[in-house]
Amino acid sequence: MKIIGKISERIEDEIQDAKNYTLLALEVKDEFPEMGRILYTISLQEMEHMRMLHDGVVAMIAKYRSENGEPPEKMMAVYEYLHEKQIEKAAEAKTIQAMYK
Repeated sequence: MKIIGKISERIEDEIQDAKNYTLLALEVKDEFPEMGRILYTISLQEMEHMRMLHDGVVAMIAKYRSENGEPPEKMMAVYEYLHEKQIEKAAEAKTIQAMYK
């Protein structure tokens, strides 16, 4: 299912955007506190987008399993690899978000 790969790319984009918005929020928060809050809020929303996309992929895999049995081994290997990378990147983004507080 190539769509999972495409969605995984979007998940990575959301994580990177969350990180970038938080870094910008940290940069401006002292001089422009309201803009810092806005950027931080957008960062949190990006992580919510990531969660929504992840939940959607999990649902797609579950649907595939219920209709066709186990997904192809290669597909799951790629998914697991990307998922592990995303977990690491999401943890980094959350660490940076914690610095804002």
